[in-house]
Formats: sequence, structure tokens, C-alpha cells
Amino acid sequence: MAKENYRPRIIDGIIQDHLQAFGAVCLEGPKWCGKTWTAENSCKSKFMLGDPAGNFQNRTLASLDPAMTLKGEAPRLIDEWQEVTSIWDAVRYEVDRRGLNGQFILTGSSTPKRKGIMHSGAGRIVPLRMRTMSLWESGDSDGKVSLQSLFAEEVAPQLTGAVELRRIAELIVRGGWPQGITVPAEKAYLLPQGYINAIVDDGANRLDEIKRDSSKMIRLLKSLARNEATTVSNKTLKKDIKDVDGIDISDQTIAEYLDVFRRLYVIEDQPPFDPNVRSSVRVKQGSKRHLADPSIACSLLGINADGLINDLETMGFFFEAMCERDLWIYAQSFEGKLFHYQDYKGKEIDAIVELPNGAWGAFEIKLGANQIDKAAQSLLAIKNSIAKEGRGKEPKFLCVLCGLTNAAYRREDGVFVVPITSLKP
Repeated sequence: MAKENYRPRIIDGIIQDHLQAFGAVCLEGPKWCGKTWTAENSCKSKFMLGDPAGNFQNRTLASLDPAMTLKGEAPRLIDEWQEVTSIWDAVRYEVDRRGLNGQFILTGSSTPKRKGIMHSGAGRIVPLRMRTMSLWESGDSDGKVSLQSLFAEEVAPQLTGAVELRRIAELIVRGGWPQGITVPAEKAYLLPQGYINAIVDDGANRLDEIKRDSSKMIRLLKSLARNEATTVSNKTLKKDIKDVDGIDISDQTIAEYLDVFRRLYVIEDQPPFDPNVRSSVRVKQGSKRHLADPSIACSLLGINADGLINDLETMGFFFEAMCERDLWIYAQSFEGKLFHYQDYKGKEIDAIVELPNGAWGAFEIKLGANQIDKAAQSLLAIKNSIAKEGRGKEPKFLCVLCGLTNAAYRREDGVFVVPITSLKP
């Protein structure tokens, strides 16, 4: 059901690949990131549980007989399947019965608890994480350098054009919401604001029968925004809320609400990377915290493009988050994974992309070109440390991912410099 005016997404090809190997795929990700639109572009028939026709007749019919949702040309889309959790087992059973791949595409904006689901779906239904749009997908990266070319160490030096600080700030505030592409820059804040309201007022309470305190949810989200792209602990989040809002939230409530945010795909953790499990250097095991899109952090803290420009330290963290969002999306296109690195000697790497064959590349992310030298030296120091240990796999490449450089090139020391506005898969 190819859609007119559909803007291609990187995950389109991933969906097609997995439909050839599995009976069903399940697109999971935050509300409004484009899951339904993308799934409709790949399906041949559909069943929409959120259709309001007939007083949400589809949802009622699915509850009475989940099997009826499966009747239609394959691949068949079942949108927001978690509204009737028994659909999961119905799909799994039908995939087994037919014995064919590429039968169903499910979409979901939340992960239900196991209640109502008998089987995991392993081997039949493969989950695919979908995120908001990268700069390449939204047309804000010219794509002159690919992530794959970095792994091949084949980046030709080239001018990419100057990018103004205000433009970077506007991209952060706008975020990767598909609707945001056509929204005027001065109105872009309305989309993440609406997303937050939808999550707090409706999404969290539809997960289960538990009524949650919306004011505490907002305070925790704001604390996550203040600590975006850091390895902040639950204990520190609790202290931050106490210091800023004067409110004491229990450890249990923080843990429960973080679980809710994960199930709604509002937050995502960037796990730690250990290049050498036998090294004498101890690696920190904390994950880096991210909201689903850096624009959410801007909205929660009431920061627009001018606010970012006037607070470059905060802008640096949010710029890092935007770059890591894009690296996640690009790496996924060839089965790569995203990590970060911190050890107890004070060495850090902002982002690491690892391929299935174990090859990995290291990124330092810097907003200004004046920070490139220091970032390159930091990357080289860690690479030399790994080489000195002699027991870990060295990085395939080192790269400074930058906001305000006007060229892509390889330095004399071997470190690549690439503007985020020129990167693609």
C-alpha cells in the first residue's frame, strides 16, 4: 500500500529484510515517530484498532475475536496491537499455522505487561525499534559521508558548507518528528509539548489499571531532561528533584516511573561498551540516559533556539543527544549497535558503533570546531591505551562528529572529522 507523498525512512529496508525471514515484524517506538505511516507503506491490507468508526468498533470486534483481525492480504498491518493484547498470541498461532514468512506487521507505542500474552513470539515475531527521524531522513543532512564509509576508512576530503549555530539549535528544538518538517521553526516546540501531554495525561494510565501522579511524572521527566546524555543514577535523579522542586519522591516511585517511560518508549538507555573484558582497566557499567528525542528535553525545560544559543553547555548535551539518535538509526541499518565508554581512569568516548563482526568505531561529539583538537587527542589516548594493554580489539576508526565544521576530512593523526549535517548510513 505505497503511500503518496511518503517520505522514505531508513527502517523501510529493515522491515522488508525481516519480513523475508520472519512470519511477522513488530514496529515499536514512541508515539508520533511515524510507525503507522511507515507500516502502511509496507503492507497490503490493514486493521486499525484506533479507528473511531462505529464507536471504535474495530477494538470491540478484536476483543471478541482476535482471529478476525488477521484476515486480509499479507503482509497485513495490525496497528496499535497492544490495545487488545490477545492479538499477539493470535498472530503467533497464525504464523505457525500458515508456515510462511512476511505475514504481519504489528505496530505498538507501548509494551504491555505479560498479562494476556501466553507466548513470547520468539522465532515468529521479531521486534524492530523505530525512532524519530534522523537528519538524513528529514533532509537536513546532505549525506556526503556515510557511516559505512567510515568503517571502510574511505572518506574523501570535501567541503560540506558552513552551518550556522542557530540552524543547529533549531534542529534540536524541532526534533525528529515527521510532522515537524512542515511546521514553522517558531512553532516547532508545540509538537514535543503535545507529545509530553499525551504521554502524561493518557499514555501512562492506559498501560494498566494503575493511576499515577502526573505531577511526579513531569518532575521526573524534567530531571531526565536536565541530565540528558549523562549516566545519571536513580539516586541522583531523586536528589535533583529534591534540590530543584523541593519534592521528595521515593526510590520505588522513581524506579516504577522509569519503567513506565521505558514501556512507552519515552526513554532509551545507551549501554556501556567494554572493548576488553580481560583488561586491568575497570569500565563503568552505567548506561547513558536519553529521552526519545532531544526536542522533548527542550520542551520540558522551556528552552527554544535562543535559549540554547545563550546556554552553550546545555546545547552541547542536547546536540550530543541528537547525534546519538542519528547514530542509533544509521547503525541499525546494517545491524550495528550503539554504546558509550567510561572507565575509572576518567577516559570517555561519547558514542561507539559496533558491527555484528565485532568491528567498532569511536565518536567524540562536539558542537564547535574549536573543540576538534582536544576531542581527537582524547580518542587517540584511549586507542593507545587499548593497544598498550594488548588484549582488546582496537577501534576500526576514530571520528569527531561536529556541528559547526564546514568540511569532512581525515586529520594527519588519522582521526576523521565529519559534520553531523553530512552524515548518512
